[in-house]
Amino acid sequence: MKQQLEATRAIDYKQLKVASSAFDGNNFIPAKYSCEGQDVNPPLTIENIPEEAKSLAIIVDDPDARAASWVHWVMWNIPVTHHFKENHVPGIQGINDFGSQKYNSPCLPRGTHHYYFKIYALNSLLDIPESSSKLQLETAMSDHIIAFGEIIGFYTRRHNS
Repeated sequence: MKQQLEATRAIDYKQLKVASSAFDGNNFIPAKYSCEGQDVNPPLTIENIPEEAKSLAIIVDDPDARAASWVHWVMWNIPVTHHFKENHVPGIQGINDFGSQKYNSPCLPRGTHHYYFKIYALNSLLDIPESSSKLQLETAMSDHIIAFGEIIGFYTRRHNS
């Protein structure tokens, strides 16, 4: 019954519209936002944020990594905003799979990967340690998600090292 309830709740999430002025959804992320460029997060725009939202959270990951989805960025307790600026940290950053508390941009050895920029609107702030991982963030926010949206970008490394 609990699984059925959770599935129903997921369907009830309001849909956020997430876009970027740096790249179109399902298109290539410019090299500027990679390890071959400035290694900064791209700007994002979020629309349809519910009035009851108290904070936002973001997870950026690459499901095409060899072993499992590779986490590039986790951040929460972001004040409700319709714009994430380029190279800006408006919330608390957790630990990504690089072992860093920051945005680590696409930097794959070869091939093309998908990068999911997932935005969550939450009905509260989260009280979790700054050392939290994606899984810890997902667990903490699971009962507080009121809206969700994402934009997917592709990246292919231009120069192999």
